[in-house]
Amino acid sequence: MEGYLLAVGVIALIYMLMTLGLNLHYGFTGLINFGHVGFFAVGAYTSAILAVHGVWLPLAFLAAVVLAALSAWPLGVLSLRLRIEYLAIVTLGFSEAVRLFIVNERWLTNGVQGIPGIPSLSEGLGLPMSATTATFILLVLANLAAILVIHRIVKSPFGRAIEAIRDDEEALRALGKDPGSFKIRVFMLGAAFAGLGGAFYAHYITFVTPDQFLPLLTFYIWVAMILGGAGRVSGAAVGTLALVGFLEGSRFLRDIVPGVAEVEMASLRLGVVGLALILLVIYRPGGIMGDYSS
Repeated sequence: MEGYLLAVGVIALIYMLMTLGLNLHYGFTGLINFGHVGFFAVGAYTSAILAVHGVWLPLAFLAAVVLAALSAWPLGVLSLRLRIEYLAIVTLGFSEAVRLFIVNERWLTNGVQGIPGIPSLSEGLGLPMSATTATFILLVLANLAAILVIHRIVKSPFGRAIEAIRDDEEALRALGKDPGSFKIRVFMLGAAFAGLGGAFYAHYITFVTPDQFLPLLTFYIWVAMILGGAGRVSGAAVGTLALVGFLEGSRFLRDIVPGVAEVEMASLRLGVVGLALILLVIYRPGGIMGDYSS
């Protein structure tokens, strides 16, 4: 049971890094990103490929973060020219393009066969503990650092500028500020967090395939952000924990709903998540950590 809870905690903390990044995109800046899993995949495959070729793990992680951030640069540029609804479609297309690249470029990614034998963090760093424990501890530290960084960003002039873009971009222009550079930088920063999450994921699972990076994962991260409260740093953390707790808890629905097959149970779980979202929008429209003081 302890091992199961630790494994659930690892997945929750990986999702939390992604939610923190998406919260920067949408919660603080108002940029709709339906392709977040693409940055996650870039980070996972970058670190996995480098690690299996003997690159030191900290350098592999650094490369994963940098490449994920750089892959967001074109989308940041496009965000200057597109309305937010078209940007949403473009980002969704980006994530699928990344997945198709992974499937087709077998010389680099081994295609649908995936990349096996990725060293775990305890193995790669020589830590005297189990792989799950090492991953959990390092993820806690990474999330604390990410929360601290984002908290400082949103309290800085840069943070006030991106919130102004979300609330009234024209007003920001009227003050002589160029929203373009802010959008590009925030897109790259949020993608870097997703890339870091992807690197942790690859070294925790130790095997990556294209099927692990479907748009459904982006949907989960959006649900986590909305559950917790978009535009709230604490909301990203609380929402992710609530989502993972809900997804794991719903695995036991079969014990109370007899006669449901395993395949049907997956659809039932998504239906229950959707129902919970509807109830949340009705009774807590700002999310669990939303500001209701006013």
